[in-house]
Amino acid sequence: MTNLLAIDAPAAIDRIRAAIASGCRGLNRRGAVVGISGGVDSAVCAALAVRALGAERVLGVLMPEKDCSDEGTQRAMRLCDQLGIEALREDLTAPLEALRCYGRRDDAMRRLFPDYGEGWRQKIVLSGGPLDSARLAWFDAVVENPAGERRRARMPADVYREVVAASNMKQRLRALLVYTHAEARNRAVIGTPNRLEYELGFFVRGGDGMGDIKPIAHLFKTQVYAVAAALDIPEEIRGRAPSTDTYTLDQSQEEFYFGLNLGLLDLLLAARAAGWDAARAARASGLDEAAVARVWHDVEGKRRA
Repeated sequence: MTNLLAIDAPAAIDRIRAAIASGCRGLNRRGAVVGISGGVDSAVCAALAVRALGAERVLGVLMPEKDCSDEGTQRAMRLCDQLGIEALREDLTAPLEALRCYGRRDDAMRRLFPDYGEGWRQKIVLSGGPLDSARLAWFDAVVENPAGERRRARMPADVYREVVAASNMKQRLRALLVYTHAEARNRAVIGTPNRLEYELGFFVRGGDGMGDIKPIAHLFKTQVYAVAAALDIPEEIRGRAPSTDTYTLDQSQEEFYFGLNLGLLDLLLAARAAGWDAARAARASGLDEAAVARVWHDVEGKRRA
């Protein structure tokens, strides 16, 4: 595992710094704009942009809405202060309400939970992921009423699609605003997907998958954390489990989409890219060969989708 995912972080930082600077020159842009969430990927991208262009040419855009955690916004603001970059806050709640983002989601949820309403919280979780021997995976809705009681129900395909489509408005609105600020200032948009997200399609089309320059799209999540440490990204960001920060209940990326530990998934993706067979990957990961094959089958399915 160490050999496959090992990275010379200072050398990687230097290469990415040069690529960002070259990319901005090639696009005839005078700086960069980064949407900053309080997570490690956007933090690393912002810090790399500062290394490439200087703090005075980097704008951080914070785009909270009512479902986001306040802690994430505060982390993002502290990061901007540490990096010395301008931070601009855009509250998305009002425009999302005007688009009926929350209303569309709640209407769909009420088809599963008729009494779902004001003050309830929710998330979507993956059931029967790639390590499960079951042939099919599905999604469950988990809700919590104001009294703290939780319920869980399997989501029919139409309900799942409607909830996800409504929630994806958030990422698409964020992309719109980031590009608006970038165009107004003649700057490039820095996209934040890492290799795990990029290869497996864990981004929203027309949303957080967009960017003029994507400086970490070649780095596995494990490698992003190594670069983050070398960039002195605060521990309060590096120490957090990756989260979608889209739904009102705490939700990890693992339970929503990937279905297994991200470090393990990094290893299995790197092994496949290196041409390892399932037996060798199984020995390195501690899984059996059948589980490795299921993970790789799941990866190919996500790539096709």
